[in-house]
Amino acid sequence: MTALDQINRESFQRFRLRIGINHGPVIAGVIGAQKPQYDIWSNTVNVASRMDSCGVMGRVQVTENTAKVLMAAGYSCDCRGPTHVKGKGILTTYFVKTPFDERI
Repeated sequence: MTALDQINRESFQRFRLRIGINHGPVIAGVIGAQKPQYDIWSNTVNVASRMDSCGVMGRVQVTENTAKVLMAAGYSCDCRGPTHVKGKGILTTYFVKTPFDERI
């Protein structure tokens, strides 16, 4: 049983997740005088957000460059293929393989 399965069982909810990941440079800082908030900005952040929004429930979607880094570190990735990414056009994206993929 995964942590998400346990949360769903105990809360009587049906939470589902999709995750988008990108890597690269970011700018980080605190904004706001009355209610300071820490935030990050950059194209890297925008693309990571798009990896999430055009992703698939239960899967981790990454950019091609991020997949290369992950595979070099020993992770397995499946090519999703050309994917329309809002504001970016067509990008080749990958799904990171996890032990839970068979359940999807």
